[in-house]
Amino acid sequence: MGVRKQQAADARKEANKSRYFAVLKNCPTSPRKMRLLADLIRGKEVYMALNLLKFNPKEASGRLEKLLASAIANYEAKTGERPEGSNLVVKEVFVDSAMQMKRLRTAPQGRANRIRKRSNHVTIVVDKKQEATTTK
Repeated sequence: MGVRKQQAADARKEANKSRYFAVLKNCPTSPRKMRLLADLIRGKEVYMALNLLKFNPKEASGRLEKLLASAIANYEAKTGERPEGSNLVVKEVFVDSAMQMKRLRTAPQGRANRIRKRSNHVTIVVDKKQEATTTK
């Protein structure tokens, strides 16, 4: 590994020590369906977001709820304080497309249609709420 690449990797590792996040890779749900839930919880307080996901009927909400609980546990492990006292919010949620499994479905007259079974990568970042200071 080159020197610049090593320095960039070290800087990235140092930056991640002060971030509180959880990552879910190769989740077998369409990214479009997962983004609907990600938009629902982005910017919300973490326990409110957990309740929204718990009572949502969509299939992907269970996976996202578990991932959010993991991000909260990572916050507790890194800081050593409980999230109830701090104003912990879902700072970022992003859903990226992952690999696609390609399958064939039979079609009329000896043809075949392609089915793309999509999957995604989800990252949740939680952080303390920044208090807005107003100056007059």
